[in-house]
Amino acid sequence: MVLLRRVIGDALRARRQGQHRTLREVSSAANVSLGYLSEIERGQKEPSSELLAAICDALGARLSELLREVSDTVALAEQMPGVLVPVQDEPAAPVAVRRSTGRGVHQVSSDGAVAVQVRQDSPLKATLRSSRVRGSERDVVCAA
Repeated sequence: MVLLRRVIGDALRARRQGQHRTLREVSSAANVSLGYLSEIERGQKEPSSELLAAICDALGARLSELLREVSDTVALAEQMPGVLVPVQDEPAAPVAVRRSTGRGVHQVSSDGAVAVQVRQDSPLKATLRSSRVRGSERDVVCAA
C-alpha cells in the first residue's frame, strides 16, 4: 500500500525545493522544528491538518492544491497493477509502459496532469516516482 504520509511529505519537499528554499527557512516560517519538518518530508511523521496548513502557508501554497496533487498521485498508483494490491492472473488497469530490468519491473501511467512510474524493488517494496506533467519529480517508497 502507498503510505499517505510519504506521498504528502514528498509533495511538500518537491514544492520547497522548487522554490529553492531550505528546510530552515520553511520550518521557521511554519513555526515547526527543522527536525520535525524533515521527518514529515521523509514520510516518517504524519502531520496534523493544522500543521499541514501551516506548512502550506509557509510555502505559499493552498492546502487544497497540495491535497489534490497527493490525491492524483494515489489515484494513479491505485490503477497500476501490483502497486497497491498483489498482481492477479487477470490484468488490472491499463499501463502505458511495463518493462522488466535487472533492477525490477518498471510501470508508467499518466492521466495527462500527473505521470507515475513504479519500480518494483522486491515483492514488498516499490519505488513510486511521480511527476506533474509541467512540474517537478518526486520519489516515494511504498510497501506493496
